Amino acid sequence: MVSPFPGLNPYLEHPAIWPGVHHWLIIGLAGYLSPQLRPHYRVAVEVRMYETIGEQSLLVGIPDVTVNRTKRRQTPDSQDNISGNIATIQQPKNTPQRVTVPITETVKQGYLEVREVSTDQVITAVEILSPVNKRAGKGRQQYEDKRNRILNTQTHLVEIDLLREGKPMMFLGEVPESNYRILVSRGDCRPQADLYAFDLQDPIPTFPLPLKASSENVLVDLATLLQNIYDQGSFDLAIDYSQPPTPPLSSENTIWVDQLLKANALR
Repeated sequence: MVSPFPGLNPYLEHPAIWPGVHHWLIIGLAGYLSPQLRPHYRVAVEVRMYETIGEQSLLVGIPDVTVNRTKRRQTPDSQDNISGNIATIQQPKNTPQRVTVPITETVKQGYLEVREVSTDQVITAVEILSPVNKRAGKGRQQYEDKRNRILNTQTHLVEIDLLREGKPMMFLGEVPESNYRILVSRGDCRPQADLYAFDLQDPIPTFPLPLKASSENVLVDLATLLQNIYDQGSFDLAIDYSQPPTPPLSSENTIWVDQLLKANALR
């Protein structure tokens, strides 16, 4: 099944769907790169864990705090015919309210390292951002710390941000506003780097994966990779295109998405 979107599919950003997309993308990207990098480089799939607690860590599927209040109604039975006053039923003060308590959630996030076989040196780090990286809290702080460590070395960094929601990573100078971003930062060119900024209606750009020598760049066709993941992961079966995507779209993109899905007989 082919995704109906010419670029990124915004329905894949849903909190219940994105973790699966992230895992597929990490493995898919490793499988895409490995044959092209042999025999001088290998792709290592690494995992780090975050522990979060509080509102930001509530698991998908747990509703927000709700308080059920008993509505007071005026009916003929509730009227005091002797005094003319309306009798009301007071809810007992010791009646419990249903709330949600914060629990510690362990978030596992995969990333890639391109290592030189002869030295086992990390040549390029490849990061695909998750919601935990883009919202305030421990997860973002830990990622920013690692990002800063990489940027202060000769290791190349490729940072892929395919999420509209949350605060983008920091860049100096004037940076165009966009829905999505791909950063390619060569260790031997810093502080300059290449930023591929694109929006929902744009095609996903192809970008170079930097290696030890500038002539060794490998082009990454992220658009084809995501189309394959959409098909292999059967994400069309997990998406209800009759509903608006989460997070919500801008007014302009809402109209565009509605027209696109109707043209593809999905609405």
